Amino acid sequence: MTMNKTPNNNFCVILAGGKGRRLWPCSRESYPKQFIDFFGSGKTQLQQTYERFAKIIPQENIFINTNEAYIDIVKEQLPNVPESRIMAEPIYRNTAPSVAWAAHRILKICPEANLIVSPSDQTVINEDAFKDNVIEGFEFVEKNNCLLTMGVKPTRPEPGYGYVQIGDNTDFDDIYKVKSFIEKPEREFARVFMENGEWYWNTGIFLSNVRYLADSLCKLLPVVLRKLDQDNEDWKMEDENLFVKENFPLYPNLSIDFGVLEKSDNVFLKKCDFGWADLGTWHGIYESMQKSENDNVVINSDVILENSHSNVIKLPKDKLAVINGLDGYIVAEKDNVLLICKKEDSSALVRKYVTEVQMKKGDKFI
Repeated sequence: MTMNKTPNNNFCVILAGGKGRRLWPCSRESYPKQFIDFFGSGKTQLQQTYERFAKIIPQENIFINTNEAYIDIVKEQLPNVPESRIMAEPIYRNTAPSVAWAAHRILKICPEANLIVSPSDQTVINEDAFKDNVIEGFEFVEKNNCLLTMGVKPTRPEPGYGYVQIGDNTDFDDIYKVKSFIEKPEREFARVFMENGEWYWNTGIFLSNVRYLADSLCKLLPVVLRKLDQDNEDWKMEDENLFVKENFPLYPNLSIDFGVLEKSDNVFLKKCDFGWADLGTWHGIYESMQKSENDNVVINSDVILENSHSNVIKLPKDKLAVINGLDGYIVAEKDNVLLICKKEDSSALVRKYVTEVQMKKGDKFI
C-alpha cells in the first residue's frame, strides 16, 4: 500500500531536532540555533534551508524531522508545511534513527523515491550551483544503489569538520568512490588533508534511493520500525506516529555519519562547488564570515572595539559593548548567560562548559 502518488520521486528530509549546544549561550535548549535568526537576515536557518530545497523539490515531498519539544516552533516558522510532513521524535537519539524513521515513512509513500538528507544549520553561497549539484546527485542515486555524500574542497585546516578521502572516479563527473572518513582531526592533520588534495569536507548532506537507504539502515540499526511492518503490513501514518512515540527510545544514540556512512561499503562522494559553511560552532562561524580590518567578526551587535583582533562577538540588541585589548575570543551573551572564551577550537570547551553549568547551576542556564 502507498499513501498517495507524488508528482516527483525526489524527496528531502531536513534534520532540525538538535539542541544546538555548540553555539551556547545564544543557542539554548528551549530555542536552539536552527530556529534563530542568528545574523539578523530576517529568516532563521531552518527557514533558509527549507526555501533552498523548495526551489528544487516539490514542497509536498519535503519533510522536517525534529523533536516533540520543538514542533510548535517548526509550525510557527514553516506555516505552509502540513503536520503530516513534520516528524517529531519523543526523545533525542541523534541522526541515524531520525533518518531511519524518515526512510521508513517515505518508502511507504513512494517506493521509488530518491532522498536527500540535510542538516538545517548550514550556509550555501551559490544556490544555483547547489541546485545543479543536488540534481546531479539525484540522477546518480536513482541509477546506483549507494550512499552519496556531498563534499566540498577544504579552504583552511579546520579541525571542527569531518573529512572524506576520495578514491577512484566513476563514470559520472565529479563522483568518486570513498576511501575513508575522518571526523574532526587535529589541526595539523587537517592541514595535511587540505594540502593532500584527496580529502574533502563532509557537508553532512547525503543522498540515496530510499530502498537502498532503508536496507542499509536495517543492517546497521536494531529492529524497531521493522517490527511495525511485521505486526501491521497495512499501517497508516497515525499507526507509525503512535509506534514511534512508544518505541523510538529503543534506538541507540548514533549519528548517520558514524553509524551508517563510515560502516557502509558502497559510499561515494560528489565534489561540489556551491560554497559551504557549517554554522554549528563559534569557530566555524568566525572562519566563514567576512572579517573587519582587525579580523573581528561582529554578528548583528553594537560594539566599539579598540586594539582588539580576531574575536567573534554576538550580543543582545539592547546592549552596547566596549572592548579593548582582546585577541582571539568569543564574546557571546543571551538572557542570563555571558560567555567569554578563547576562540581557537572552542567546540570542546563550550560543550564542557554547558555540561559543567548544567550540573552546578541547573537547566535554567542551558
